[in-house]
Amino acid sequence: MEYLLDVLRLLASIAIAFLAGKLIARLRLPSILGWLIAGMIIGPHALNLLGASVLDAPWFEVLESVFECTFGLMIGTELIWKEMKKAGPQIVVTTITESLGTFVVVSLVFGILFWAAGIPLYLAFLFGGIALATAPAPSLSVVRDMRSDGPVTRTLIPMAVLDDLVGALVFFLVIAFVSAHISTQGIPVPVVLFLVFLPVLLGIVTGFITGKLLRLTRRRSSTLIVMILMLLLSAGLGFWINRQLPTPVLNFMLIGMSFSTVFANMIDKEKLDGIMKVMNPVIGFAMIVVILDLAAPLDYHLIFNAGIYTAVYIVTRAIGKYLGAYFGASVTHAPATVRKYLGFTLLPHSGVSLVFTGIAVSVLAEPAPECASIIQGTIAAAAVINEIIAVFVAKKGFEWAGELGKADRPVPGSEGAGA
Repeated sequence: MEYLLDVLRLLASIAIAFLAGKLIARLRLPSILGWLIAGMIIGPHALNLLGASVLDAPWFEVLESVFECTFGLMIGTELIWKEMKKAGPQIVVTTITESLGTFVVVSLVFGILFWAAGIPLYLAFLFGGIALATAPAPSLSVVRDMRSDGPVTRTLIPMAVLDDLVGALVFFLVIAFVSAHISTQGIPVPVVLFLVFLPVLLGIVTGFITGKLLRLTRRRSSTLIVMILMLLLSAGLGFWINRQLPTPVLNFMLIGMSFSTVFANMIDKEKLDGIMKVMNPVIGFAMIVVILDLAAPLDYHLIFNAGIYTAVYIVTRAIGKYLGAYFGASVTHAPATVRKYLGFTLLPHSGVSLVFTGIAVSVLAEPAPECASIIQGTIAAAAVINEIIAVFVAKKGFEWAGELGKADRPVPGSEGAGA
């Protein structure tokens, strides 16, 4: 009976988020803003409709993993090699400069603050490692919702994949060094590299098998069945691997991205368009669930308790993202709009940041509980404040670049909820 009630709570929460997205869209704002606000209101810290009994349930964990993989299709199916190679090194260089630029700026500023306050300096590098992560869902939701297209949009989509990789690599390397510094049980670097690239490798393998199978299918129904079954297999393998790890760190969106990137480059455009025509509404639905899972744990009370560290974190991270993206776009001679406005689309943060924060807190909890408390309180408050601001700023970035409403075809997920 309790299980059935939890399922009904989830369905009611999705319906509320959907309606909130529609209401926000009438104000010419991205639907995701409505989903985020609805998630916080119906989450454990407010109305508790979408409470711990749902968010912590094993069945919801499995469902969430599948939906994250599904959401990855939105990005992966856009990464067609023939189109991407036209950009040359621009996307790779810009991803590296905006990520490392953020790490340097945040680490440097917090290093000065913590040195003056007598707090261990390694905590500044942890802040930097967490800060460089970008949550692609909010900005990509704006792309879908506002039918954005142009140089900034086409740069952002492949960057969503590379940014996750660079962010995870830097963060886990920082965690490895900090862990080695404060305890006798450091994380070996080969293990770090393995965990960072495992989701991509898993997606590549299952995506390649899927591509081979899809080449053999003749009817749209059989094509769709093969793709869905292999997507579920990819998510299932990722979930099983995650359960074997001491801390579940696999990025399911990366699994879905790499899985769909591989098979999308192995089949013809007509077959891919047929798959996505059916999957677009599913992606839209999956996006609402992913955002709800991201927003529900956010405690809006933290907005009122945010201290100076939270303000510094939000501002320095924004500066690092913007300047890093501007520098990378400049040295690769990207269009002026990419130089000026790409950085604004990279500010969403909370989903990945909260995962990284949880890992950092687990490492610090025993040897340095006071540092664990600082990092947990700061990032949790920043996640709430930054996410709401970031959606507005991301929309403005696309608007200033003149790309809103320029898509000449349905953007993935546009037929789904909240569009």
